[in-house]
Amino acid sequence: MNYNFDKIISRKGTNCIKYDELGTIFGREDLIPMWVADMDFKPPTFVTKAVQKRAEHSILGYTLRPDSYYEAIINWNKKCHGWTIQKEWISNSPGVVPAVNMAILAFSNPGDNIILQTPIYFPFFDAVKLNNRKILNNPLKLENGRYKMDFVDLKKKINSKTKMILLSSPHNPGGNVWKREELKELGDICKENNIIILSDEIHNDLIFNGNTHTPTASISEEIAEITLTCMAPSKTFNLAGLSTAYVIASNKEILNKYNAEVEKLHLGMGNTFGITALEAAYNHGEEWLKQLLQYLQENVNTVDSFFKKELPQVKIIIPEATYLIWIDFRDTNIEPDKLNAIFINHAKVAITDGRMYGEEGKGFFRMNIACPKSVVETALKRIKTAILSQMK
Repeated sequence: MNYNFDKIISRKGTNCIKYDELGTIFGREDLIPMWVADMDFKPPTFVTKAVQKRAEHSILGYTLRPDSYYEAIINWNKKCHGWTIQKEWISNSPGVVPAVNMAILAFSNPGDNIILQTPIYFPFFDAVKLNNRKILNNPLKLENGRYKMDFVDLKKKINSKTKMILLSSPHNPGGNVWKREELKELGDICKENNIIILSDEIHNDLIFNGNTHTPTASISEEIAEITLTCMAPSKTFNLAGLSTAYVIASNKEILNKYNAEVEKLHLGMGNTFGITALEAAYNHGEEWLKQLLQYLQENVNTVDSFFKKELPQVKIIIPEATYLIWIDFRDTNIEPDKLNAIFINHAKVAITDGRMYGEEGKGFFRMNIACPKSVVETALKRIKTAILSQMK
């Protein structure tokens, strides 16, 4: 079956943050929204049909997660990532960000240091600060168009108060698929210093050709012993509104500590439709995902070739994964505040200011290209016209 990703679907008026919050966030509603990280594509039909069938029962009371739910997770990770996990290793969360916060509560105390490798997914900053922990910043190094971890800097900064690292793998916003040897070196450092790894792997299925995602916990038993992995079908199949994520830890002590926070906050209940959608997606979603990735790769190529030809002052970090493109506007010599105004008021495109991802994001913007190709092309033309008008 061939899936159509070219169709433009109106999402306005559906309580959609990406569209219906434009006025609140950007001050106007007539923008092409390329900011929130969800897709403008329908989930595969077999997912929506499964949800519709469940809805036909009409009674939507408290629900549990059946064995088939866990089997779907186990089989998907084995099939797609070569990672063998067990049901007893799996716990749950309404989303990856709540899981990150619960893990911080479980494995650190107020005043402890949590490692962030900036630029990084911005909710991580609040997860540390609002839980009264301190950020230990270990900035990534941008070399030849790809981010690398700075292990020398990390080793210098670790102290007795350093308890966790929040790892973005694949990396958001840079699009890195961390290589096995990079993850191993990081894992060995954390093992040596008794540091828990919270590995956010929500983009783990959105991997472009030539790259292979390695689950951090799959590298060795020693690294698995200190790792809590967060995953969800939400990015892969556009199911974020169903609030269904899961965490994996083979270390029973780690999982028990995490589960204690889940129980304390009473966040362990399942979403009826989320459970149904996960099973359908993981049991039948391979071909849909294959075609999605081909389409997304074409969008990436479109953005890359456009800027190289039409606006060479602007460069992109070619993503190895995700549907997010990290765009470097520094050579335009336009300050970020002015760039923001240009995008909103002249280009009428909503993209995310890189400063939200840390100081290292200054001069960068993140663009979500999980939308029809015609929308991407229109946005690029608008950006070009607006930037050039300001550079004269």
